[in-house]
Amino acid sequence: MPTESAPIGAPQPGILAFGTTHHAYLEFDLTVDASTEVLRGVVGALDESLVTGAGSMAVVGFRPEMWAKLVPEHVLPGLAGFNRPLRGLDDFTMPATQHDVAIWVQGGAQDAVFDLSRTLINAVSTWATLADETEGWVYHHHRDLTGFVDGTENPHLSQLPGVVQVPDGPAAGGSVLLLQRWPHDVQAWESLPVADQERVIGRTKETDAEFDPKPPSSHIARTDQDDLGDILRRNTAFGTASAHGTMFVGIGAGSDVMQKMLDQMAGVDGLRDALTFYSHPETGGYYYLPSVEQLDPYRPDLSEE
Repeated sequence: MPTESAPIGAPQPGILAFGTTHHAYLEFDLTVDASTEVLRGVVGALDESLVTGAGSMAVVGFRPEMWAKLVPEHVLPGLAGFNRPLRGLDDFTMPATQHDVAIWVQGGAQDAVFDLSRTLINAVSTWATLADETEGWVYHHHRDLTGFVDGTENPHLSQLPGVVQVPDGPAAGGSVLLLQRWPHDVQAWESLPVADQERVIGRTKETDAEFDPKPPSSHIARTDQDDLGDILRRNTAFGTASAHGTMFVGIGAGSDVMQKMLDQMAGVDGLRDALTFYSHPETGGYYYLPSVEQLDPYRPDLSEE
């Protein structure tokens, strides 16, 4: 008789915590050598924030090379950090600003996210120092600060486990996170007539209707998930009224699809994404997001309480 495949484990709850309106992206560098004790300390410091049911929660990710060193039994083959800049057409560059640990805080109110962020920064300070911090929020439900709908091509909810979780192998159940902060050239973008903005994106601004055919250099043509594969985007807005942009938050079962998208946006194949003339990344890092079961051995032993 055929045997049933083993369950792959649960993703960290915050990965699919849709509806949270306020976010913080905290990236840390270790101040001590990576060790199992450090991993246990960081995960333990986050323990209660990794579950749902409170006003705010967190997702934790690790530089792939660090995770592979400390937890070799749960490594995703081929996964690496964003360790080198991506250079494309016309000297367009996506910088590599890889850090050791990423903590993504989210919740329904800014004060709750602020409080948890402060708590977690202090809690991990024994082992790591904060290297980069960005506050994000949801803008008009589902639009980014270009004024266009963001995340239109996200897979249906029923498809998400297969999109965001490694399906099998030693890393089964885990996920991969790509964080990039993209400030916009606000003056240049807002000087474009709406019709020109629509050609840059490849959709109408008001109704979100996709152009057919899509302009070859349009953003949706360069990142078409029908061609490249699916990921989950949970992007948010960031910044102030005068200086702002999009925090790209991509989640997948690996980095391959996201890397192909970045390559095509940068114009590695000779055609650069039109949106990159009005927005550019200033950060970039890949993080492995362990499943709940992969984190469990490093959480405090509740049975001892």
